[in-house]
Amino acid sequence: MTAITLDRQRNADTGGTVFTVLFAISFCHLLNDMMQSLLPAIYPTLKTQFHLSFAQIGLVTLTYQLTASLLQPLIGFYADKRPTPWSLPAGALFTLAGLLVLSIARNYPVLLAGAALLGMGSSVFHPESSRVARMAAGPRHGLAQSLFQVGGNLGSAIGPIAAAFVVLRWGQTSLAGFSLMALLACAVLWNVGTWYKHHGLARLNAGGGRARVGHGLPPRKVMGGLALLLVLIFSKYFYLASLTSYYTFYLIHRFHLSVRDAQLYLFMFLAAVAVGTIVGGPVGDRFGRKYVIWFSILGVLPFTLALPYVDLFWTGVLSVVIGLILASAFSAIVVFGQELAPGKVGTIAGLFFGFSFGMGGVGAAVLGQLADVTSIEFVYKVCAFLPLLGVLAAFLPDIKEKAAD
Repeated sequence: MTAITLDRQRNADTGGTVFTVLFAISFCHLLNDMMQSLLPAIYPTLKTQFHLSFAQIGLVTLTYQLTASLLQPLIGFYADKRPTPWSLPAGALFTLAGLLVLSIARNYPVLLAGAALLGMGSSVFHPESSRVARMAAGPRHGLAQSLFQVGGNLGSAIGPIAAAFVVLRWGQTSLAGFSLMALLACAVLWNVGTWYKHHGLARLNAGGGRARVGHGLPPRKVMGGLALLLVLIFSKYFYLASLTSYYTFYLIHRFHLSVRDAQLYLFMFLAAVAVGTIVGGPVGDRFGRKYVIWFSILGVLPFTLALPYVDLFWTGVLSVVIGLILASAFSAIVVFGQELAPGKVGTIAGLFFGFSFGMGGVGAAVLGQLADVTSIEFVYKVCAFLPLLGVLAAFLPDIKEKAAD
C-alpha cells in the first residue's frame, strides 16, 4: 500500500481527491459485499438442504438485514462524535465469523446465527468506510461515493458466480474458504485506518472532504427532505429485494432453468447494477443529484411493468436495463442527504445504508410470504408499481450551497 503513503504526502493538505484511498476502500467494499452476497446466492441450495419454505428463506434474509441495518445508524452517529478508524478491520472479522458459522451450520437456528454475524460485519463496515470515501473525495463527492459503492456492487455481482462455480460444486463447507478474503480485507483496511487516523480526520475537519455548510434551509425542510429520501430508498430496495432474493427462483419456476443458469442471469443483473452505480455519482456532480434521483426511480417504471409478461430473452434484457437505471440513484441519494445535514457524514451514511438493508430484509420477508400464499410470478406483478413513488423526488428541496467561511 505504498501508493497510499505517497498520497498522504501529496494530498493531505491540498484537499484533492485521494484516488488510492478511494480505490482501496472500494476494493474492500468489493470483498465485503462479495462475501455478503454468497448468502442469497446459495438460497436454492439451502432451500433444498434444509427443506425451507419461501417464508423461511425470507426470515434468513430478514435476520441478516436487521443486524446489518439496526446497528448502522448507531455506529454512524457514534463515529461522528468519536471517529473509530480501527472499526474498519473489525467489520471484516465479523464477516469472517459469519462465513465460518454458515459453513458448519447443520440446522436452521445456526443458519440464522451465521446470517446475523454476517449482517454485523456490514453494519460495522459501511458507515465508517463511507466516511473514508467522503474524506478522500476532495470536491468530487458524487464520484467518490460512486467509486466506493461500485466496489460493493461488483462484489455483489461476483458472489453468485462464486456460489455457482464453488459452493454448488463443493458444498456448504466451501464457504469457509472465502474467509481468507475477509483476512485480506482486514489487512487492507488496517492500512486505510492508518491514513484515516493521521490524515483523513484533518481533511474532514478542514473542509476538504466535508459538505459545504449554510444551505439556507430551515430544519423542517431538512427533515422533510430526509424523509422523502428514505421513502425513495424504500421504493428502490423493496423492489431490489424481489430480484436479489427471488430472481433465481422466478427464472427456475417460470422458464425451467438450472440453478447455475439462473445464477448467471442474476450475475448479469448485478453487473448492470454496478455499472449504473458508477454512472450515477459523476452525473449527479455535473447535472444535479435531484434530477438523477428522479430519473433513476421513476424512469425504471415502464420496464418493471413489462418484466412479468415477457419471455426469457426479454426478461434478461429488461433486468439489465432495470439494474442500470435503478442503481444510479443511491450514490446521489447519499450525497444529497449529506449535503442536507452537513457535519453528519457518518450519521447519514449509517441511516441510509442501514435503512436500505432494513428495507431489503423486510421486503424479502414480506415477498417470501406473499410468494408462498400466491406465486413467485405474482410477486413481480405487484412490485412492478413500486417505482411510482419516484414522483416524490419532485418535492425534494433545492440546495443552494454557500461556501464555509
